[in-house]
Amino acid sequence: MTTFNELMNLRGRTALVTGAAGHLGQVICETLAELGAGLVLVDLFIGDLDQLADRIQKSCGVPVFVVSADLGLATDREMLFETVTSQINRMDILINNAAFVGTSALEGWAVPFESQSADNWRQVLEVNLTAVFDLSQRFAGLLSQSSGGSIINIGSIYGDLGPDWRLYEGTQLSNPAAYSASKGGLIQLSRWLATTVAPKIRVNAISPGGIYRGQPNDFVERYTSKTPLGRMATEDDIRGAIGYLASDLSKYVTGQNLHIDGGWGSW
Repeated sequence: MTTFNELMNLRGRTALVTGAAGHLGQVICETLAELGAGLVLVDLFIGDLDQLADRIQKSCGVPVFVVSADLGLATDREMLFETVTSQINRMDILINNAAFVGTSALEGWAVPFESQSADNWRQVLEVNLTAVFDLSQRFAGLLSQSSGGSIINIGSIYGDLGPDWRLYEGTQLSNPAAYSASKGGLIQLSRWLATTVAPKIRVNAISPGGIYRGQPNDFVERYTSKTPLGRMATEDDIRGAIGYLASDLSKYVTGQNLHIDGGWGSW
């Protein structure tokens, strides 16, 4: 019988993480490295990636490769694929984490519905959804050669649920239409891919609830009152789900959307 520690061990495997330098991306990368995986870190700014890579290599001793890419550009996605195939030529885990979120600094983003622009809609769907399709398609060949090929897409509770606008009253926070629509599409794409690339690759989604990052007290209190576990999430709350879905602990799990939301969607 395979031991629990053997099932969760990722040594010898390589994981590519998009949006690696962000709040959630860093925790995802650190979790995978602690389990022994080598990493390909992808984000916009090479300086942020180099700092993260240095920290992970010093703490975990795993190989780390960095690629600066704008996933909103098809040319950059092609460059990323060619770079990985030519210099590493291995992929066991693909984590599609990069995304525009509710607090992204887009002009005309966190504004009322009537002021949201079609240009922003297209830009957000390109990164949040089209890039996921493109990278999953491009890397499917490498992933299918792995004994534990796994794609993990980072969704959101707002891919399944509509926003309660009472939470946002009196704050500068918002929940743009393109964000929710892209995350809903991402969750369904995960299900579609799961039945399409099986049995060689597993595909699952993780949908976090609201993560505390210094939001206004009024928002936090309202959000917490709607959460059975009585608090907002932290980045660390996603670590167990990442380790589970990336490793052989979940080798008979595919097509699932795991909510890490403190029970938010239960009532």
